[in-house]
Amino acid sequence: MSIVFSPNRTVRKMVNRRKPVFAGETWPEKYTYVPALRVGKTVWLSGTTGTDETGTITAPGDIVEQTRQIFRKFEALLNQEGGSCANIVETKDFITTTENYKGTADVRREFFKGSYPTSTGVLVAGLLRKDALIEISAVAVLDDEPDDD
Repeated sequence: MSIVFSPNRTVRKMVNRRKPVFAGETWPEKYTYVPALRVGKTVWLSGTTGTDETGTITAPGDIVEQTRQIFRKFEALLNQEGGSCANIVETKDFITTTENYKGTADVRREFFKGSYPTSTGVLVAGLLRKDALIEISAVAVLDDEPDDD
């Protein structure tokens, strides 16, 4: 079996131009992932918990404030690439409790300002980070291609 392309069709070679994105914090070499990864106009934001720069949960027991901290971190990462949370097109929430989860909607309104992404919520038995009530991963699409460095 063979695939035939129309001679009029332009086939663009996919160039794997992966750019790790950091928000100024130090990133331990022991980690086998990056906080965000940009390829073209797309930025994948790793699953993130509401921690400070030392890795400590900022609001133990408060899913709303943990959510706010996660979106602050996403905003900082996207700012590095000329974007913001308004560029997020998809989120995945992994939650350990539904208690006060409704309150996270106000945080989403605060950061998305009406430009809402698609979203999936999953109730899980636990997360790797002690005291984390929520972990969110996201995908953003930026307006411009990255600069050639």
